[in-house]
Amino acid sequence: MEYAKALVPVSVVRRVSVVGKSLSWWPLSAAQPRPFKISTHDRCQRIGVVASSLDDLMCKAKETLLLGCSFMTVVLEEDGTVVDSEDFFRSLPNNTQLMVLEKGQEWTHSQMKKKEVVKLTFDLYKLHPKDFIGCLHIKARLYGMYTVSYDIECMGAKHALMSSLCFLAHVTNTVGHLLLCGSSLVLQYFSEDS
Repeated sequence: MEYAKALVPVSVVRRVSVVGKSLSWWPLSAAQPRPFKISTHDRCQRIGVVASSLDDLMCKAKETLLLGCSFMTVVLEEDGTVVDSEDFFRSLPNNTQLMVLEKGQEWTHSQMKKKEVVKLTFDLYKLHPKDFIGCLHIKARLYGMYTVSYDIECMGAKHALMSSLCFLAHVTNTVGHLLLCGSSLVLQYFSEDS
């Protein structure tokens, strides 16, 4: 040991020990939260999220985009590069546009679509197999961002048939009264002539 000390000057030993002491005073800081822009695979929903790690980003994306799948993949929106390591995630700049893909979804190029003003969707469905008409769900998407929907629940087959039969009975009753009144007027008219 004495031989090694003799070969290395004292000033070098002191500098190394000072550097070692100064490094020990700096605690490792946790990753600072950074902003990211996240979208779904069809680019219909876009949100801004602040996350400090890849797991944090995936948790926030799952709860804000209301994703139901537990297996998700994060990719860069511009070219589809998979973000699968924490080191690569830390190297991304602020406000990077990311895309969250659920199981079975694939990244596709962004295609410029025509600006849609209104997109209407009509869904006809039955709550019960015995229903005659069923229900109607109308959904309107305005400017590709805002959604308005309305459900129209129609009557069941039995109720619709009963209502239509009651209406038909009232109509035939009224027509019968009109025919009786008309025929009695015609009889009175002809009996006065003879």
